[in-house]
Amino acid sequence: MIAHYHLPGLFEFYEFYKAFLPLYREHPEYFYDWCRIESIYGAPADCLWGGGRAGFGEDRAEDVISLMNEYGISPRLTFSNSLLTEKDLTDRNCQRLCSIFENSKVQSGIIIYSDLLMDFLQKNYPNFYFVSSTTKVLTRFDDFKREVDRPDFSYAVIDFRLNHALSKLEHLTQKEKDKVEFLCNECCSIGCKDRKQCYENVSRKNLGLAAEDFRCASPTGKYGYRFSLAMESPAFIGIDQIQKTYLPLGFSNFKIEGRSLGSAILLEFILYYMTKPEYQLKVREEIYLDSMLDLF
Repeated sequence: MIAHYHLPGLFEFYEFYKAFLPLYREHPEYFYDWCRIESIYGAPADCLWGGGRAGFGEDRAEDVISLMNEYGISPRLTFSNSLLTEKDLTDRNCQRLCSIFENSKVQSGIIIYSDLLMDFLQKNYPNFYFVSSTTKVLTRFDDFKREVDRPDFSYAVIDFRLNHALSKLEHLTQKEKDKVEFLCNECCSIGCKDRKQCYENVSRKNLGLAAEDFRCASPTGKYGYRFSLAMESPAFIGIDQIQKTYLPLGFSNFKIEGRSLGSAILLEFILYYMTKPEYQLKVREEIYLDSMLDLF
């Protein structure tokens, strides 16, 4: 089986992908042959329907969709705002995005929280597929399975705390397994009880509502995102586990988070999850590394 990666930063890292994707296409020998980029997800900084992250992504929708079409990658709009009301559905900027992305060469997806928004989109923009967002924070396996079994969704992103619930996951049918998408590199504490509140805070900001900056109370929150800490998490899914456990069990969809991070850490994710070790330096050199680069 092939591991299908869903990468962050459709708008947020447009310039990075504009540099990286030609390398990805021209040098397939640099990358593992058991994986490929299936989709890239994100939303513009001013996206009312956006969720998960706020304030990132300035590039033009027309440029973004052109790049995805050129490389045959599915674009996914992150419309995971959890606090939408009827009046928010009339937002012209979001509707314009839908009009642009609905007819991309590779079918576009929408990562979604609100059933209200999904009903609206299904009626007015029927060409999208839908992904149930991890911002729903469904930490009970039975709740997640009900989400997987909903016919509206082509995929459902499992809460990272259920990543290794293999004794339950392995009993899903193959049709169900094909819809499960694992969030591999979450840095959030596995014992966090404020995750839903954190996402709601982002939703308020995207709606222009008053919201204080969310303060993470976990012991590692003071460090921000660190890939090394994510790797130490009990929920982390590394490439050995993808190859030796998840693919043999019939799971093939893996999401990499990172929309609010820098493109340097995005490159590290790609190097780790997709690039053969002997070619990682070559990829760095093609993207940014040269003999005159100073770090300080």
